[in-house]
Amino acid sequence: MMGRIRPLTAGDVPAIAALFHRVFRHSDRQPPAGLVEYLRHLYLEAAACAEDIPSLVHEGDDGGISGFIGRHVLPMRLGDRPLRAALLSTIMADERAGDPLAAAKILKAALNGPQDFSFSETASEVSLRMWKHAGAVALPGHSMEWFRIIRPATSAVEASARRYPVLRALSPVSSRVDDVFRRRIVAERPRWLGLPKAQSGRAGLSVREIDATEFAGLFRLMTERFPLRPDWSAEALDTTLREAMEKPLFGRPVLAAAIDRGGQAIGGFFYHLGPHGTARATQLLAAPGKEEAVLDALITHAAEAGASAVRGRTQPFLMGAMLGRRIGFLNSASTVLHCRDPEITAAIHKGDAFLNGLAGEQWSRLIGDFG
Repeated sequence: MMGRIRPLTAGDVPAIAALFHRVFRHSDRQPPAGLVEYLRHLYLEAAACAEDIPSLVHEGDDGGISGFIGRHVLPMRLGDRPLRAALLSTIMADERAGDPLAAAKILKAALNGPQDFSFSETASEVSLRMWKHAGAVALPGHSMEWFRIIRPATSAVEASARRYPVLRALSPVSSRVDDVFRRRIVAERPRWLGLPKAQSGRAGLSVREIDATEFAGLFRLMTERFPLRPDWSAEALDTTLREAMEKPLFGRPVLAAAIDRGGQAIGGFFYHLGPHGTARATQLLAAPGKEEAVLDALITHAAEAGASAVRGRTQPFLMGAMLGRRIGFLNSASTVLHCRDPEITAAIHKGDAFLNGLAGEQWSRLIGDFG
């Protein structure tokens, strides 16, 4: 039983949706029509799709779809050199199809395209091994989830309620407990669990919520510091950002700029805040040397908006700013890189590349929608 690997077609999408629902939602039910339509748009119609770097399916000997990998093209620039990166996502295989190597074979095929390099920021433990076997490397500085607990009792109830929804009835009690607890925290003696009630941003720094157009301009300005960075057109960046805002499971989107005393933007952030309290940061931007101030502004803004915690994905340029701020880390998925070009590889390993967040998979509605 060998099967074959070929580009995704429109006729494959219902089978891909069913496979997605089974693998990632652990359900054999018919996938919702909205998911089918979104997968068709995402992998066949979106501006990031390319005919020469298509998404791929593994077709079994019986003609059924037994595996899939999504591919999008991310325009990049290394100095004056234009590049195309392949963003690989949604690797999945049907274990019941009888080909245990389907996922590995389809990954190998996806890496052997015309792209300058390939990466993913959602590699599980299993897919990480497959990537490494294919010659890829993990990027530790891009592979951690960071989190800051603001309201510990509410955060604990929120986490427990994901499994036992009835526990959400405790939210009013946990909120009152947190109010009392936070008033007793001394700012000069920070704790791992909890943020002072009177926590404020840095003197002279203000935060202003902005719209998608302003945030896109801020994104282009703040990523110019990186030799290897996204090279979207204004239209493509606007499309990516607006799609990233559509995550109803995560709550309302918040886009903001951090402004210094002179009225200049020194950075910004983009997060979602849901009704049960965790602020999920998609993107944090900062001018060189301003990372600490912008990170503090993000956490303070989320706290004032009622967040129980803030969480996001690490990027190397932010790691130094996170030291000493009672921020925790965990690895739930890894960012991996497959590249044969030493110049590109060196830039990424030196921390001279802007990857993750919008320049990754966080814009997709598969994260934060279709629960």
